Amino acid sequence: MECESAKKGNTKASMKHENMKHALMQGLAAVWPVCVGYVPIGIAFGVLARKAGLTPLEIGLMSLFVFAGSSQFIAVSMLSSGAASVSIILTTFIVNIRHLLMSSSLAVFLGNSDRKKLSLFAYGVTDESFAVNLARFREGGWDLNRSLAVNHTANMAWVASTVVGGYGGQFIPERAFGIDYALIAMFICLLIFQVRSRKHIVTAILAGVLAVIFSLIIPGNIYVVLASVLAATLMVAFRRL
Repeated sequence: MECESAKKGNTKASMKHENMKHALMQGLAAVWPVCVGYVPIGIAFGVLARKAGLTPLEIGLMSLFVFAGSSQFIAVSMLSSGAASVSIILTTFIVNIRHLLMSSSLAVFLGNSDRKKLSLFAYGVTDESFAVNLARFREGGWDLNRSLAVNHTANMAWVASTVVGGYGGQFIPERAFGIDYALIAMFICLLIFQVRSRKHIVTAILAGVLAVIFSLIIPGNIYVVLASVLAATLMVAFRRL
């Protein structure tokens, strides 16, 4: 009986190991394009952060603890302009409010998951990982383990890229190779992948027009969030009417 129990235990452990390995491989297969995209953007951020006076260690810690590309770019820009700490914190907080919306969308698929794993998952939610995981969840056959592989593989690629940029920043002139456009290009790609119907195109155009208008009358970067929220709200109201 003990031998049979041991065999069953070994079989279950082996199956669990194989399932985890399979989930990791599927996660890597889904996220590698994001990691490739992170390399130039991460290096660009590292270069700009080094120009702003941060050391490679500080750049790596910022990427590890913040892990939000757009907010990091904004924070570095504000540091360069001599902005106060409170202003930087409030601005990045407002910009990152969108993570509440992304997390809410993903929570629909993860309601009964392990709470500890959900904490790790929440840390790794970014615009890019959200886009990848949401598309896979909608297709079916996707779970928390595969999502964790996506999130944390992307996280490692981002941190490593920013540190490399930090070390190489002293040798690369500012605005060289179009690195200041890298983040914008990434978001354009993400927008294209999220377009599923005409209403998404209309919402995106409306958000862009509102952002341009608000930028002329509202100081700072909050106009981006306001334009996005207003465009999405108007489209929901239009659909209901």
